[in-house]
Amino acid sequence: MHHNPISIENLSYTYPDGIRALQGINLQIKATEKVAIVGANGSGKSTLLLHLNGILSPQCGEIVIGERQVLPRNLIEIRNFVGVVFQNPDDQLFMPTIWEDVAFGCMNQGLRGQDLEVRVAESLVAVGLDLDKYRQRQSQNLSGGEKKRVAIAGVLAMQPQVLVFDEPSAQLDPRSRRQLIQLLQTLPETQLIATHDLDLVLELCDRTVVLSEGKIVYDGATTQVLSDQEFLLAHCLEMPLCFSAKS
Repeated sequence: MHHNPISIENLSYTYPDGIRALQGINLQIKATEKVAIVGANGSGKSTLLLHLNGILSPQCGEIVIGERQVLPRNLIEIRNFVGVVFQNPDDQLFMPTIWEDVAFGCMNQGLRGQDLEVRVAESLVAVGLDLDKYRQRQSQNLSGGEKKRVAIAGVLAMQPQVLVFDEPSAQLDPRSRRQLIQLLQTLPETQLIATHDLDLVLELCDRTVVLSEGKIVYDGATTQVLSDQEFLLAHCLEMPLCFSAKS
């Protein structure tokens, strides 16, 4: 595992309509860290995530993923290195069966035969799903929590070193949300989690980065920032429920 899988230096990005989504972002992510990216709507979270596997290219600054700069010639390696789990699993599940959904990325990597079968089975087991039970099932017949797990399994099957989650707890009922948190706690990969769910952040992430109007306004201990009601309110955020109940 790479010791410093993500390095971002002076990253800025402006959309064609003139909106400055990111301004001078500097961020270093170490191996096995679980880092939360939080901020109000429009703060730049999604724009930042889209740079991490080359969906967007830096207009100013530099991003290095592993040993490779985010440039068109490196995108295949970078997308194998960084696995992205989208907010809505339906954006990732489009094959006729669950087995095919999980196998899709690996097959694009050239994996076939028994090696592919083992990779799919191991990835489903990693997210708590049994291959025999889910092999022929269709994603549209799954619960929201099951869909999220299958989407994660499809990313894990490609064996990335970094997992990026966009609002992982969105649209989940309380039980599915709890199961997701327990799952993410067990995964050894480096994780970046962009979310409005600050209670999830408190449980999963020792480090939190706060974005506001495209800038990093805090990067440090999760418990420190999430217990600072005045700071959170200034950036359109609210304290986690467990802290709010004590105040």
